[in-house]
Amino acid sequence: MSKENTPAEEGTKKKIGGRVTIIIILLVVLGFGGFAFMELQKSRAGRQIENNEDAVTVFAVTTTEAVSGQIKNLLNVNGDIIAESEVDVYSDIAGKLIRRRVELGDYVRKDQIVADVDPSRPGMSYAANPVRATISGTITSLPFDIGATVSTQTPIATIGDLGTLQVRTHIPERFISRISMGMTAMLELEAYPGFDFEARVTEISPVVDQVSRTLDIKLDLVDKDPRIKAGMFAKVSLITEVKDDIVRVPTDCIVSRFGEDMVFVLNADGESVEKRVIREGIRINGVSEIVDGLSAGEKIIYQGQTLLDDGSAVRVARNVQPLD
Repeated sequence: MSKENTPAEEGTKKKIGGRVTIIIILLVVLGFGGFAFMELQKSRAGRQIENNEDAVTVFAVTTTEAVSGQIKNLLNVNGDIIAESEVDVYSDIAGKLIRRRVELGDYVRKDQIVADVDPSRPGMSYAANPVRATISGTITSLPFDIGATVSTQTPIATIGDLGTLQVRTHIPERFISRISMGMTAMLELEAYPGFDFEARVTEISPVVDQVSRTLDIKLDLVDKDPRIKAGMFAKVSLITEVKDDIVRVPTDCIVSRFGEDMVFVLNADGESVEKRVIREGIRINGVSEIVDGLSAGEKIIYQGQTLLDDGSAVRVARNVQPLD
């Protein structure tokens, strides 16, 4: 015997069926919409990849020009300004320094008395012993004060001929093959920055110091200058080699990669570069000699070349004046 549904039950079933149908429709719509959204995103991503592949990176660079000229190979050392001749003055007898008859910087003549030494001992009295200058010149050192005890082995004064000054310096052993008589040098003194004083090598020691492994040399100043004083510290740049009519570029233009030195040359179109492997010669004070791989007059990349490669696209932002 079948059981018939009541009107209330029939109504409930219809409501449930309607809700299920709505849910199914919503799921279908959402699924279709999600699929369409994913396809749209894929299409956009594809177009972006294509645009990225078509884009070309352009590097902003600064250029300059390779020039022909002279370059000097320098050897930089430190030195001291000294008098051409200096003599230490000693007492003939040990005793107490009781009087100084000169002051630092005074000019004295040979046999002039510069000090008195008292050789007296307890219980004994002696006349003061005069200490005389052995040469004419300027007092450059007075190491003892009045009352100090001096011996016959300690100098009481130093006399120098300040009319002619020299530069004394020491050359490391590995560089002595580059030194020769008459070689020119430029001096820079801390008291006068920006000024160069010319000097020439006039004396080369015949032996190398076994302790310091250096060779002593002396240079004469070409021109006398009252600004230069004995005892000054000098930076000495010895010109060991001069080359004319060579190709010169700023050292900063050179890039080293995988054991090769290279520069980047601006192509004729002005919008791309060519990589050139070069051979560098003398490098001094930020200037390099190019022995092979580059000609004078060619435009090269001075700044912005770090990321460049052969054929890279560039935009010239600035041009720097060539080397003088």
